[in-house]
Amino acid sequence: MAVKDRRKGPRVPSINGSEHAVAPDVAVAFLKNTMPFRELDDDALRDLALHCKIDFFPKGTRLLTYNESEITHLFLVQRGGVRAFITDDDGEIVLKDYRGVGSNIGALGIIRETKANLNIETIEDTFCYLIPRDIFKELVRNESAISHFYLKSFSDNVVATAYTELRKNKLTRRSTEELLLFNTKAAELSKPLFSVSATTSIQECGVIMARQGIGSLLVYVDEDPGSMIGIITDTDFRTKVIAEGRDTREPVSSIMSSPLKTVPADMLCFDVLLKMMTISIHHLGVEQSGRVTGVITSHDIMVQQGNSPYYLFKEIAAQSEFEGLYLLSEKISGLVRNIINEGAKAGDIARMIALINERIISQILILLHRQLGPAPVRYSWLMFGSEGRIEQTFKTDQDNGIVYEEPNPDQRAEVEKYFGVFGEQATYHLLKCGYPSCPDNVMVSNPEWCQSITGWKEQFGKWIEQDESHEQIGASIFFDFRHGYGTEQLAVDLRNHIITCCRRSNTIVENLGRYFLTMQAPLSFFEQFIVEQNGDHKDRLDIKLRGLAPFVDFARVLSLKYGIRQTNTLTRLKRLSAKKVVDKDFYLDMVDAYELQMQLRVIHQLSQIEEGNEPDDYILPEQLSDLEKRMLKDGFSVIGKMQSLMRKEIEEA
Repeated sequence: MAVKDRRKGPRVPSINGSEHAVAPDVAVAFLKNTMPFRELDDDALRDLALHCKIDFFPKGTRLLTYNESEITHLFLVQRGGVRAFITDDDGEIVLKDYRGVGSNIGALGIIRETKANLNIETIEDTFCYLIPRDIFKELVRNESAISHFYLKSFSDNVVATAYTELRKNKLTRRSTEELLLFNTKAAELSKPLFSVSATTSIQECGVIMARQGIGSLLVYVDEDPGSMIGIITDTDFRTKVIAEGRDTREPVSSIMSSPLKTVPADMLCFDVLLKMMTISIHHLGVEQSGRVTGVITSHDIMVQQGNSPYYLFKEIAAQSEFEGLYLLSEKISGLVRNIINEGAKAGDIARMIALINERIISQILILLHRQLGPAPVRYSWLMFGSEGRIEQTFKTDQDNGIVYEEPNPDQRAEVEKYFGVFGEQATYHLLKCGYPSCPDNVMVSNPEWCQSITGWKEQFGKWIEQDESHEQIGASIFFDFRHGYGTEQLAVDLRNHIITCCRRSNTIVENLGRYFLTMQAPLSFFEQFIVEQNGDHKDRLDIKLRGLAPFVDFARVLSLKYGIRQTNTLTRLKRLSAKKVVDKDFYLDMVDAYELQMQLRVIHQLSQIEEGNEPDDYILPEQLSDLEKRMLKDGFSVIGKMQSLMRKEIEEA
C-alpha cells in the first residue's frame, strides 16, 4: 500500500517513566498465552513477569523509527494493533504488515544490536507489555524455547535483501541462487540422523539429545535399526513427560509419535513447508531409496528463508479472538510478495493462499463452536468456485456452503436453527477478515446452500440431468467444491454421487461443452488484444473472464465426463493427460498459458493492493513487456485447440 505520508509528525512513545508496573499474576496469565514465552516453565515466567511493565500508546503513536530508534525494550501487544512499514526511495510508505494482540516488536533489532529496522506505528489505542532489552537478551541466551523461536527465524542476509527490495518497491525475482524455497530440496537441508531403539528409556533419550544438542530423535525397532517407526521431540518431553509426571524409566516408545511422517529427499522445500502446514507438524523424516536418511524441521526452512509463511500459519492457529484474525488476514499480501520474490509460480502462490485461507476459516469455525457449542450433527464446510479449485489470488468473494448428515425427524428443527445462526456468524467474521460477500449470495448464510446430504444430492442430480443449459452454466461453480473443515467423508460421498450421476447422463457435459465452444479468445483477426471498450476499465483486458475462464471450463467439463475427482484446474489437466485425453505436448502448452496468465493476474493485484486500491482482474496490455505480450498471445491461441478437442469429445459423448 503506497501512499504519501503527509503528517507533520507522529506521536512518539515515552518509555521514560510513564510506563506502569503490572501485577505479576496478570503478566503471567498474558505470557502463558503468548509465543514463545508460554514455553517457559512457571518459575521462569514469574521471574520474567516481575520485570514487565505496561504502557499505553494512543492511536498514531510512532513506537520506532527506521534506522533512528534505539530499541530499549521488547514490545508485546496486549491490546490494540500496530502497522510495520518502511519508506521507499520516493518517500512513499510501503506497508509491510499489521501486528495484533500477542505480536512482538523490536526482537530483531535487539538480537542484532542494531537500530530499528522498520517504522512501527499504532493503528488504534494500544497497550503493550515492555520487557527490558537486557532481560530479553538473557532469555535468548539461556532459554532454548526463546532462542529457537527468534534466532531460528532470522537470517541476516535474507532480511537485509528483503528490506532493500521493499524500499525500491519492486516485484522482481531474486537471482537463481537466492530462490531458496524453489531451488532447495529436502535432502540439502536435512540434519544428520540420530536414532534410538524403541526400548531405550526416556531418560537416556534426554541425555542423548542434550549431549548432541538436537531437538529430535528417530525411533526404530530392535530387529531393524534401519526402519524408523516414530519420532520424539523437545515438545514431547514438555507435554508428555514433564507435564504428565511420567516415569523417565519408561521406554521411549511410550511417548513417540508414530508412524513417522516422511518426505522424499528430492521434494522442494516449498512443498515440504506446505506439508508441514497442512498436517500441523514440525519435523519430517527425509526418505531416499526407501530408507530414512535424515530429518528436516520447520526451523531449517525458516532459517533459509527468513520470515516464513509458517509463522503466519502458527499465529492464526493460536488466535483465541476474532479480532486477532481480522488483523492477521491483512498479512496475506505481504506473504505473497515474499514468495513471489522467492521464485513462486502462480500455482505455488494459489496453494499457499488457499492454505492460509483454510486456516483462517478453520479458526473462525473453531471459535464459533466455542461460542455456540458443538454442531448437533456432523458436517462438512464446502468451498466453491476459485476457493474450491485452490485458485484464489487475493481475497475474492465468499463462495461456501455446508453439507450435514441427515438428521432424525425430531432433530431437523434444532439442526436448521443451529446452522442458521452458525452460517450468519461465519459469514460476518469472514467479511471482517476481508472476504467480501458473494453478490449471488452463494454463502453458508443462505439456507439454500446449507443443506443435508440428501438435499445436496437431489440438487446436484437436478443440475446434472436437466435440459436447461443456462441453469447448468450458472451452477457450474458448485461442481468445483472441496472440503474445508469438519467431516470430510460427507464431501467424499457427495463427489461420488456426482460421478455416478454424470456416468448415467451426458446432458451436463454436452451443455457445458457447447457453452465452452461459444467462448472467444481475446484476440482480434489482426492479433490485437480484445479489451473493454468503455466504462471504468476501458482499454483493459479482463484476464479472468476472457483469459483464464476458458481453461477452467475446459478442465471442468472433461473432468465431469471422465470422473476426475480433483478440482484444481492444473491438477485436472494433469489427470486428463494421464488418461491420454490430451497428449503431453498439448497439456504442457495449456499449463504454460494458464500459469502465465495467473502470474500476471497476481502481480497486477499485488501492485494494486500496495497502492491502496481494491484488486481487480483488468490488466493494461500497454504496460506489459514485448515478451509478455507475445507469450500472452501464444497462450490465447491455445484456446482454439481446446475448442477443437471439445467438439470431438461432445460428438463422442
